[in-house]
Amino acid sequence: MEEFPMTRQGYDKLRAELEYMEKVEMPAIVKRIAAAREEGDLSENAEYHGARESQGLLEAKMGQLRYKLSNAKIIDKSDLPTDEVVFGSKVRVYDEYFEEEVVYTIVGAGEEDFDENKILVSSPLAQGLLGKKVGDVAQIDAPAGILEMKILEIIQPE
Repeated sequence: MEEFPMTRQGYDKLRAELEYMEKVEMPAIVKRIAAAREEGDLSENAEYHGARESQGLLEAKMGQLRYKLSNAKIIDKSDLPTDEVVFGSKVRVYDEYFEEEVVYTIVGAGEEDFDENKILVSSPLAQGLLGKKVGDVAQIDAPAGILEMKILEIIQPE
């Protein structure tokens, strides 16, 4: 069984997203389907087919969220080591390829945000950084080749 590490905040965010889909989005789609059915011939009713497709996509997304939530592993960051990159760490690295410093935060499902450099713990980048200590060089296999990132600082979670 696959586990999804996440913080309590990440879990709550995913739970709220699922609840919104169940209580707001799905009823709206059901109303669209009912209204389209009243128009008669369903074989050539684009609105009906579009609403059914939206319903299927939403059901699939809800199923994914339910799976993640049912297999969530809530991580207590206070129990984690402080001298290495772990779930919840902020890590300042020197990216050899781009010749720049970057700060990444290793997060769980529901908390990832590419624009804020919050990377999912299961991503190749996070997997390459996990377990490293200050001074170590992480080698990450990427489409552009092997990326090397030197660990400059580990900022432990609050």
